[in-house]
Amino acid sequence: MKLRNIAIIAHVDHGKTTLVDELLKQSGTYRENQKVAERVMDSNELEKERGITILAKATSIVWKDVHINIVDTPGHADFGGEVERILNMVDGAIVLVDAAEGPMPQTKFVVGKALKVGLRPIVAINKVDRSDARAQDVVNEVFDLFAALDATEEQLDFPILYGSGRSGWMAYSPEGPQTDGMAPLLDLVLDHVPEPHVEEGPFRMIGTILEANPFLGRIITGRISSGSVKPNQAIKVLGQDGKLLEQGRVSKILAFRGLERQPIEIGEAGDIVAIAGLSKGTVADTFCDPSVTEAMHAQPIDPPTVTMSFLVNDSPLAGTEGDKVTSRVIRDRLMKEAEGNVALKIEESADKDSFFVSGRGELQLAVLIETMRREGFELAVSRPRVVMKKDEATGETLEPIEEVLIDVDEEYSGVVVQKMAERKAEMAEMRPSGGNRLRLVFYAPTRGLIGYQSELMTDTRGTAIMNRLFHEYAPHRGEIAGRRNGVLISNDQGESVAYAMWKLEDRGPMMIEPGVKVYRGMIIGEHTRENDLEINVLKGKQLTNIRAAGKDEAVKLTPPIRMTLERALAWIQDDELMEVTPKSIRLRKVHLDPNDRKRFAKAGV
Repeated sequence: MKLRNIAIIAHVDHGKTTLVDELLKQSGTYRENQKVAERVMDSNELEKERGITILAKATSIVWKDVHINIVDTPGHADFGGEVERILNMVDGAIVLVDAAEGPMPQTKFVVGKALKVGLRPIVAINKVDRSDARAQDVVNEVFDLFAALDATEEQLDFPILYGSGRSGWMAYSPEGPQTDGMAPLLDLVLDHVPEPHVEEGPFRMIGTILEANPFLGRIITGRISSGSVKPNQAIKVLGQDGKLLEQGRVSKILAFRGLERQPIEIGEAGDIVAIAGLSKGTVADTFCDPSVTEAMHAQPIDPPTVTMSFLVNDSPLAGTEGDKVTSRVIRDRLMKEAEGNVALKIEESADKDSFFVSGRGELQLAVLIETMRREGFELAVSRPRVVMKKDEATGETLEPIEEVLIDVDEEYSGVVVQKMAERKAEMAEMRPSGGNRLRLVFYAPTRGLIGYQSELMTDTRGTAIMNRLFHEYAPHRGEIAGRRNGVLISNDQGESVAYAMWKLEDRGPMMIEPGVKVYRGMIIGEHTRENDLEINVLKGKQLTNIRAAGKDEAVKLTPPIRMTLERALAWIQDDELMEVTPKSIRLRKVHLDPNDRKRFAKAGV
């Protein structure tokens, strides 16, 4: 079987998944009358809603009797744990770049990894039909990016195609022709991407993608480096250090044929397959014939930079909206997630009531929380904290620094520079990016960026685009000012009353509506001053049997602040928690009793 293995690399929203749709359509993978969903590779519900690829997935097409395996990679650096391993499975990459926006940090992140493993990319300039497209400038920017990433002469001599994934065409010129559809791209893949490199020897494969299947158990996907594998064959798993982890038999081999995974009788070297039947082998382990003694080298994975606590929900409303509330159930779910997602790290606390979950960024953790609440979980989560390191040589504390790229209208650039300076960011670059917009590049501490996205949107009237990428660990940059306002806390349990809320409006904006269940210690608004204030939102109007001379005043309330999951995570302080249930997101103090709060505040806890 003639084979090609390619990855598609692109920044968030540059049209990667739409391009795969067209390749599947035009290669004859679908029947003519087959009804297919848009962005078919984004199979996960959250992926469709947010329009981002979270999990790496593989598919395959046949073009001119050549079998092409295509791996769709996530474009967001928070899900980069998927990306690094995927590049080991492929021999070529299509770098898809928006004709107006040009290469962005996430493109840089994945391309840097691809060049390091020696791939020779094909550059496809997408969305050339946009009114603000600047295809030639973008090609120059891509060349500069490759040069900055230390590409070799061979890698810098990349072929370029122009086109529109949505309209379903690619050509060697931005003008077309558009009649050939995706054929120029598919032909270029056959010519430019080498056949899989096959080594001599018995069966060996590095695990790349892990998933749990209710029927087959653990399924591990990877590319076979040498030899072949058949169902019922005895194999073993070696860890990265070469130690034997387990021995077993392959129960099933699945290969990607179009969108379906079909069982096959033999997996040959060079092909990307999924094998079932082993219970311990995981990502980056070597799956091999019993005669193999050395583990294969796997790409190292960038360390987690953000951690947060997941706790059992102990509020007075616990268990009223979700059915999965115990620490055992939460622990099992987190351990299952960590099995398939190597960028996540889970640790149990000493009292077994809470778990420390570390990941690449707050988006990755927010996606996990959102997925869990949709599955019926109730839990409380703390504010994200940054994972610090100690410099072994000097004993100095190091913190993660991110490269932040902000595209903003010129008129708002002043406020962005000011806010980033307050967050201890250093500006590295400022240049025009066309259309009266500026591109600002900063190196900023991760902890200063937690919660900045919503503030940036407010400051720039929703016109700015921010992209972040882990840069390095550097010396601690000192204190960063947090939220300046205190909170309004409910001092009793019951249902909020419109009249009481109306009387308290001058204290600050509310986060709840009338008729909402509240409890003692729950945060119901933002105070106008720096201190926290306990208020009573349950107090109704005093009724008497004397008719008032004047007409009753109509109660008109200001609409409440709507707290989304990401915004709430960034907004809370260290002594506050977010209570997440399938129906609600509530904010609360860690200690619900005011006397406990005072006692712990005095003790400095």
